[in-house]
Amino acid sequence: MDPESLEDALDLSRDRAQNQGVYIYQPANLGKATGERPSKRRKVASTDSRETKPDAQCFVPLLNGEENAESAQLRFETYKQLWSTQEDKIQAILEDVDAGVLADVLSFVRANSPETCNGCIPTGLVTVGSNVSSLTRLLARLNDQLSASGEGGVVVLESGDAPNLKTSLKNIIRAAITNTEGNDGYQKFLTDRAGPRLLGYDLDLLNDYVQRKGTKKLVLALRDSEAFDPGLLMDLLSLFKSWLDRIPFTVLLGISTSVELFESRLPRACVSLLQGKHFEVQEAGNCVDRIYESLQADPYGKLWLGRNVTSTLLEKTHDYFQTPEAFSRMVKYAYMSHFFANPLSVLLGNPAPATLTQPRLCEAIRNLPSFRMFCEDLLEAGSPDDVRNLLENDEYLLQEALSHISAGQQSMRQIFHAVLAIHGCLQHTPSTKKTNVSDLSVRALSGELNESQVVDDMLATVRTFDSGKLGPLLESLPKTLPAELALDEIRTDFATLVDANTDSGPLRSEYNINSSVVKTTVVQQRILLSKGKSNLSEQDIEYTRIVDRLVGALQEYLTETLIQPQELFMHEAFLFDLRNPMKETFTPRPRFALERALANPFDYLISSTDSSGARISAKQPATAILYQLYLESGALVNIHDLWQAFYAVFENDQGNKFDDRMIMSLFYGALSDLKAFGMVKNSRKKTDHLAKSAWMGL
Repeated sequence: MDPESLEDALDLSRDRAQNQGVYIYQPANLGKATGERPSKRRKVASTDSRETKPDAQCFVPLLNGEENAESAQLRFETYKQLWSTQEDKIQAILEDVDAGVLADVLSFVRANSPETCNGCIPTGLVTVGSNVSSLTRLLARLNDQLSASGEGGVVVLESGDAPNLKTSLKNIIRAAITNTEGNDGYQKFLTDRAGPRLLGYDLDLLNDYVQRKGTKKLVLALRDSEAFDPGLLMDLLSLFKSWLDRIPFTVLLGISTSVELFESRLPRACVSLLQGKHFEVQEAGNCVDRIYESLQADPYGKLWLGRNVTSTLLEKTHDYFQTPEAFSRMVKYAYMSHFFANPLSVLLGNPAPATLTQPRLCEAIRNLPSFRMFCEDLLEAGSPDDVRNLLENDEYLLQEALSHISAGQQSMRQIFHAVLAIHGCLQHTPSTKKTNVSDLSVRALSGELNESQVVDDMLATVRTFDSGKLGPLLESLPKTLPAELALDEIRTDFATLVDANTDSGPLRSEYNINSSVVKTTVVQQRILLSKGKSNLSEQDIEYTRIVDRLVGALQEYLTETLIQPQELFMHEAFLFDLRNPMKETFTPRPRFALERALANPFDYLISSTDSSGARISAKQPATAILYQLYLESGALVNIHDLWQAFYAVFENDQGNKFDDRMIMSLFYGALSDLKAFGMVKNSRKKTDHLAKSAWMGL
């Protein structure tokens, strides 16, 4: 075999050598004496300089490689600064969500003991539902609280760490000691202990540790308690019960379904050992809505997620058990994708004029769909000179682009202020269908919210409000709404009218159902019913005018504010709405990717050879060669025939310059890869044949 071809074959599979079942052994260089000392390598660069290089080259230059280095670095720095701010908000929301449950659990752990639980093990049942990650955060913060106060700590035991009783006890003891002492402290604790050496699963070790540290509360948390074997759980709890007089155990059981289902799985003797309280963690959907609202409705926001991206994120959250952390990771990927692949994102970082002097950047702006729409609007408005300047003057174009980015960002902030105002009004209109901020945002980002049925029903319901319901609604409207709406005057007139009301009941408008009367008329021995307005008092008429002013102001405000974001000039810089990167990344297609990589390996690999010739070539990886031969075979494949075809590929390419043993090694390695992929398996009918297997679920 040609040495160069052999090197190519080895190089293509060198990165997977750690996980190969079959590999080619290459002995060391025999030209050097056995006892000869290896040559010493000299350090040529410090570790500090190597650690600082990746950040400088995280974002590659765009615009066909003609973007300057300052712009690429500015895009990266702007992304880091923007996401760090958003990440702080997300962490604050998660801490706020967990604060209530944490306070309750901490109070329960501190207040309860075997004496207060009638000799039973103090137990907290924590139902997490779909918010699986919340229990991990809760236990980590609980451990920090107990460790900081010196009261004790939290030991987390997974079902995978508890195959039997001895292993479970060993893991519990090790985790309890390493929680405060570390791994070295654990080993030192075992060796420095006076007396006979105890086994790693002896609870006397844990008792000695508790006595030394003065631990008052040792919380044992079974995060996925439903996955534990009931018999093992019974043995563990029985053992803890017998040690309660020496070790202050408190048990926390994480439950994903319900307390009733969990209790029905346990033996009665096991249930009788426990006494405690039930805690319920907030659902993940509420956390996701709050995170999305904080990111999109930020009064100082610079970047927003569009309708397509928002729909994809919410669809995955609703269809699967997405944790808030998973949702935030997808949002982070969307932010990173925008700054990594969009050269216009440099305009969000307040760039210096020298950074923007790039002809290719101006050319990119002139090729935007929003630029074409903007020029068409200018022509319709009779401003051809402005259009000419935009097309010919780069400096003028950049000034206009920055100006419209600032104006567009303000428009996006106003859109989400309007969304929050609508959401606040919906909380006071029980007759309308309740929707959250996320659903309203999807409609607002598509420009459909203003004319939606939700807004129409809300305004119709507001018209029927009496003075008792309208007052709280007026107070709930955001103070940040434009002064042109004259909401302060409406509030003042409303308060004056209510104070002057002499009737015992509330004021009602003419749209209220109680303001209508039904009249009965007899015509030719037939009774006709007609609906009309009752006689309204002067105060009710004035109240109707106030209601009309409020509804009219809201309609005008929503019409002006809820515009379609895609109509804003330069929206491509501050609105990320590309669905494909999100769907391809978080909804991968492994079957398509694997089949393409094996059938056309040079779509992914760089090769110095011409791959446009034969479809199967010895230059390709061995697994790709065998896979293409596998495609040409039937349901049953004779291994000898497959080997002969594989051998013929190298024989045709290299002639007599090849090694049979080397090709056999490559064949076995490729065959083991196909078996690992689940494409072939040994045939039960014929021992010298392989059977093709169907890929299920890919």
